[in-house]
Amino acid sequence: MNYRSTRNNAVSVQSAKAIAQGLSSEGGLFVPESIPKLTKEDILALCDKSYPERAFDIFKLFLTDFTDDEIRHCVNGAYLKNFDSENVSEISHLLTGTYILELWHGPTCAFKDMALQILPYLLTCSAKKVIDGKKIAILVATSGDTGKAALEGFKDVEGTSITVFYPEDGVSDMQKRQMTTQEGSNVNVCAIKGNFDDCQNGVKAIFTNEELKKILDDMNITFSSANSINWGRLSPQIVYYVSAYASLIKDGEIEYGDKINVVVPTGNFGNILAAYYAKQMGIPINKLICASNANNVLTDFINTGVYDRNREFYTTVSPSMDILISSNLERLLYHLTDGDDKTISEWFGKLSKEGKYSVTPEVLGKIKADFYAGCCNDTETKAAIKEVFEEYSYLMDTHTAVAYKVYKDYKAETGDDTKTIVASTANPYKFGKAVYEALGQNPEGMDEFTIIEKLEAYTGTKMPAPLAATKDKKVRFSGSVGKLDMSDVVLNFLTK
Repeated sequence: MNYRSTRNNAVSVQSAKAIAQGLSSEGGLFVPESIPKLTKEDILALCDKSYPERAFDIFKLFLTDFTDDEIRHCVNGAYLKNFDSENVSEISHLLTGTYILELWHGPTCAFKDMALQILPYLLTCSAKKVIDGKKIAILVATSGDTGKAALEGFKDVEGTSITVFYPEDGVSDMQKRQMTTQEGSNVNVCAIKGNFDDCQNGVKAIFTNEELKKILDDMNITFSSANSINWGRLSPQIVYYVSAYASLIKDGEIEYGDKINVVVPTGNFGNILAAYYAKQMGIPINKLICASNANNVLTDFINTGVYDRNREFYTTVSPSMDILISSNLERLLYHLTDGDDKTISEWFGKLSKEGKYSVTPEVLGKIKADFYAGCCNDTETKAAIKEVFEEYSYLMDTHTAVAYKVYKDYKAETGDDTKTIVASTANPYKFGKAVYEALGQNPEGMDEFTIIEKLEAYTGTKMPAPLAATKDKKVRFSGSVGKLDMSDVVLNFLTK
């Protein structure tokens, strides 16, 4: 299994190179040359296996240059002890045929742990194969959850350092506290005066800055990424969709061959793209439902075929989705154009220069065959939280609520009663103020932890221990810089 660049088909590398490098040198993303298939026997065999065993079987198909022992080392290191559930993820039932796939039982209480607990193992193993002896400087742009999950995954990992950039006013109080109190001798956190897209564009610019790369090369340092532009970040997300289908069979909720829908609250398109890959591998997924907040660029694109980021940017109560440039969409379009790297380069060149591109009617037809898209605003998001808590005594975070609301709209529009998995991407206590307000309570004048105490008392639920632990931690990182100063931040950190 080799990997090609979405912008240059002449590039063909093994998985270790793709993971260690993160991004192709011309700015393209690495994608598998072919998507491996799971047979009925393969899927049924997964039903009685643990999550690490399921992950091993999936990774063997994608990481063909890794030995079995190396893959086992990675999956066992990530999934045997770092989650508060033996199942790693959990499936909660709402009404009949609607399941909440809880992906937030890891150390930072967000779905990013599912990938970022294993990425350090994949990256260090890859580095030994292809860049042995070099140190790795990991760069991360975050809209909230990726940053903390990456910091936690890479803290004090030998041979690595990590710098995380986040939008100064674009994350929740708890997300900010999680990042700015991060422990570890090799970590750096910096707020940017701008939004997530500014952070993401800045990181991509650093990756392609030849002058900076030469400086680091002289220091025996190479860049890599922990964002989902890195195949080592994206591929672990495929596992939990395959695993969820196997669990539903095992639990008697479905039989093999029954189709399911998957609903994903979507910002950078990585999480729902992982579900698309699972479908291409043979998991019987009917519709991939892409749920957006007020930053509904993906909704418009899937419905019209026109991607236009030239629009107002909204800061919402679901900040991890406050994104107007969805990087992983490039991978999907590469597959849907049958690997037409010239067309992909043209479209994303237009996006960079003009902020807009349009796909062909043929490609749009392929998108609509697999995807449905909808969006909702903050008022609707909060109403969904209140509705689900009052009807089912289930407390959702603001991102899961977006997915739930869009799924309700989809059902009303289509009448589709296919059993459905709703991806739940974060614990509600990461967004305590917004959740408390959603339940009709007034948080005015309260600090973050007072609100959380009130939320616990009102709902009879408990804040997870990792979040509670941040209360007494010292803030290590403060202040902010302009988006043009990001490369200086990286260089100063690496040379101090």
